[in-house]
Amino acid sequence: MLISPADIWDCLHSEIGLVSGSRPRDTIYSRTRMSNDPRPKPLPQDLYTEEYFLTACEGFEEFTQSEGEHLSRRLSQAFQFATVQPGMRVLDLGCGRGEIVRHVSRLGAESFGIDYAQVAVRMTRRVMAHESGKSGVARSDAKMLPFVSDTFDRVLMFDVVEHLHPWELDTCLTEVRRILKPGGQIIIHTAPNRWYDAYAYPIVRQLRRLMGQGAKYPANPRALNVAINTEVHVNEQDILRMRAFLKRAQFHGIRVWLDTPPQHRSEGGLMAALRHIAFNWVPFAWFFEREVFAVGAK
Repeated sequence: MLISPADIWDCLHSEIGLVSGSRPRDTIYSRTRMSNDPRPKPLPQDLYTEEYFLTACEGFEEFTQSEGEHLSRRLSQAFQFATVQPGMRVLDLGCGRGEIVRHVSRLGAESFGIDYAQVAVRMTRRVMAHESGKSGVARSDAKMLPFVSDTFDRVLMFDVVEHLHPWELDTCLTEVRRILKPGGQIIIHTAPNRWYDAYAYPIVRQLRRLMGQGAKYPANPRALNVAINTEVHVNEQDILRMRAFLKRAQFHGIRVWLDTPPQHRSEGGLMAALRHIAFNWVPFAWFFEREVFAVGAK
């Protein structure tokens, strides 16, 4: 079932269920996958538990401390690039806990969220339960979005790309372009930068081992801080790869850039100088900056 722009409010209320209304039934839109398909299978949605969203997923500390009122630095920075305005229609693809859906709604936009994980849909509905304005939440496969073409002004994909196999991401981005209005934009944040893991992390790990801190830096960079990333990160990006995905989906005005979390460390002058070079001098920054941002237009 596809939802038209004119009927999106009524359809979400009657068919999918508005978070502010009576308890909605779960709805999943997915594409049948043939048993002999050689492509890797999508990650099972039961990997994404409430514990994952509250202890491992980006922004969980800020979410638990403020009950979703405040965004993490990373999410806030990505959200700023969306330039959401009142009256826009915005989709948070992979809405997780729901704080982005709420922030969009509070800016006066029509705010909708979808997620593959059933627990994420429940969490988002709880966050949105007392919000006013047009909003809706549904369970949906990112590869078959339940909206007709030219529906949204913005589609946000924050920390979702790395969870989709390459074939899934290609299909997803084609779908995103389809549901965007002409001139509409996709805004992406994904981490870590693949080149950091492949080339910079081994150097960082060796330096830390020489400093007696090697125990904190496992051989597999995906296990650093968040062990479950070894299971759920299947498609990490770099600036060239991310641009290529967007070009294949025929986005225009593509911008891809890197950033890194603030380094609030009081270490010696040598380490401070090395860190400055790594994060600010090209080409070193291509490998040491850890976060990938991207924007593309239809």
